[in-house]
Amino acid sequence: MPAVSLLLNIVWIVFGGLWMAVGWMIAAVIMAITIIGLPWARAAFNIGVYSLLPFGQQAVDRDGVTGQHDIGTGPLGLIGNLIWLVLAGWWLALGHLITAILWAVTIVGLPFAWAHLKLAGLALWPIGKVIVPI
Repeated sequence: MPAVSLLLNIVWIVFGGLWMAVGWMIAAVIMAITIIGLPWARAAFNIGVYSLLPFGQQAVDRDGVTGQHDIGTGPLGLIGNLIWLVLAGWWLALGHLITAILWAVTIVGLPFAWAHLKLAGLALWPIGKVIVPI
């Protein structure tokens, strides 16, 4: 990880990234407890790790990386994303949006606000995404 990404990730964790990562992990645990929510739990855990260290990584469509469609990128992925949106996506996105607004008030916090906005979009529609290094 480059030094700039490391520094940004440390500041990110201290000033709001940790509590959003905890939110993602809570969502993952709740989904895992239900057993039927295991596919969403895996996605929430992966994005929780990404939300802890977002600089130096990005979320992209999985079929763009692998070059082929799978269950998560097809019609079942659409249904899974709709279920996720209703059960957990809206409150995670709201948390990221509120944190982004708080960061955007300061000029120094604009990169962090932008990262929270990207995570808010990912919170609404996570199935079929994969986290890759930049």
